[in-house]
Amino acid sequence: MTTAPPGRPPAPAQADDDAELAEFGYRPELKRTLGNFHTFAAGISYISILTGTFQLFYFGFASGGPAYWWSWPMVFVGQFMVALCFAELAARYPVAGSIYNWAKKMGNPHIGWLAGWMMLLASVVSIAAVALAYQLTLPQISSAFQIVGDGTGRYDVPANAVLLAAVLILFTTLVNAFGVKLMARINTAGVFLELIATVVLIVLLGVNVVRGPEVVMDTAGTGDGQPFGYLGAFLIASLASAYVMYGFDTAASLGEESLDPSRNAPRAIIRAIVASFVLGGLILILALMSVSSLKGDKISTDGLQYVVMDVLGPTAGQAMLWCVLIAVTVCALAVHTAAVRLAFAMARDNNLPGSVRLAKVSPRFGTPVLPTVIIGVLALAILVVNIRQPQIFTVVTSIGIVMIYVAYLLVTGPMLVARLRGRWKPAEGKFSLGRWGLLVNIVAVLWGAAMTVNLIWPRGAVYNAAAPYHWYLRWGAVLFVGVIAFGGFAYYWFIQRHRTGVLAEHAASSAKGL
Repeated sequence: MTTAPPGRPPAPAQADDDAELAEFGYRPELKRTLGNFHTFAAGISYISILTGTFQLFYFGFASGGPAYWWSWPMVFVGQFMVALCFAELAARYPVAGSIYNWAKKMGNPHIGWLAGWMMLLASVVSIAAVALAYQLTLPQISSAFQIVGDGTGRYDVPANAVLLAAVLILFTTLVNAFGVKLMARINTAGVFLELIATVVLIVLLGVNVVRGPEVVMDTAGTGDGQPFGYLGAFLIASLASAYVMYGFDTAASLGEESLDPSRNAPRAIIRAIVASFVLGGLILILALMSVSSLKGDKISTDGLQYVVMDVLGPTAGQAMLWCVLIAVTVCALAVHTAAVRLAFAMARDNNLPGSVRLAKVSPRFGTPVLPTVIIGVLALAILVVNIRQPQIFTVVTSIGIVMIYVAYLLVTGPMLVARLRGRWKPAEGKFSLGRWGLLVNIVAVLWGAAMTVNLIWPRGAVYNAAAPYHWYLRWGAVLFVGVIAFGGFAYYWFIQRHRTGVLAEHAASSAKGL
């Protein structure tokens, strides 16, 4: 009698995973080496509690005051509905490029291509957005990291941010090119440190509170002058929370490299978003309760980095900021990894220019190397284009989030239609929403549509808060997302769709003769 190698599932489970892959017409090519914690780590490192909360706390606080905290549970409830839908899909279809393949399966190849295209470009933008977080942390640790100017010049901060971000993107490109094992080791170690640091930070902030939890009822007058009062300010501030809680689908996107993914991926998706909500929510409320003063400009400009230094002092504060830096690094690594898997999945279907080369898996490293490099170069290009944009952080971040919410809608929307038509059948014996599926799916679609409108709304406070003031900057998200969506789909409709089909070298043996 033969036994499975240590760390690998028994042969029947392995065969089931490959059978699910064959349902799409693909043969297994990526090595299954990732275990349960690796899968969880991929999801939670993309969300990255410390990266998200530290990167845009300043924006949320400045826009909505301490009461902006309520956007955290609001965004969680909406995104949790989306995560539940994705968990069902992950149990049924644990394949690379999850968003692309799910949209294709739930809707049709055209919807699948648009979802994949939007998610791919959003991932590239997100790599750039996450990498910018180095600027918000490193100069706080030491002024030596403010390499461009002294930080007081008009473009000192954005130019320096691009320089530091470029170093991080180079790192994520090299790691992803050298194989999934190296990526998984770095990612797992980073997530482990991040979780420990998060718990330590919560404890340290908790023992230094100077005011009660009623602080989250303070709007700080941010609703004054808003057309809808505080609601208008709150909706703007909610972007800070919306930025954090996405990317949980990464756990499923590594399905072809995971052990028993149809069981592990759904659990990882749910655990990642719940853990992020609990730990991130505690950090935010305890930061508001422990900072010495809620007045002044520092908390509205330097955000949680200022709070940590203020509450913990220079020594412990700097140690915590180094942990934030590790979190940012593994977050950028996870985003880059997910983008590569998505590009590979689309190229395997001959759905991108140069698909044959993009879908080639390196026999030495076991990863698609070319898309890894191209994605890194594109992320750098986005940074260079915005190098003289004073609002580089919120502009780049917001545009990336908009496209991700649109891509998610292109999955949950067709999934709802499939439910209503009786076409959706969850995986037997695995994660299923049962009779709650329809209600959860409806809420997920309504939430996604409402938040997409909120994210893309052409507010000057988000897209053109600092001079020079131009209409095209204020409408930047609408214009950019519109060009990406309609321009990309036009290319697909007139050119690429006529070439679509699983490439012969990636097709399952049963599909090669079709």
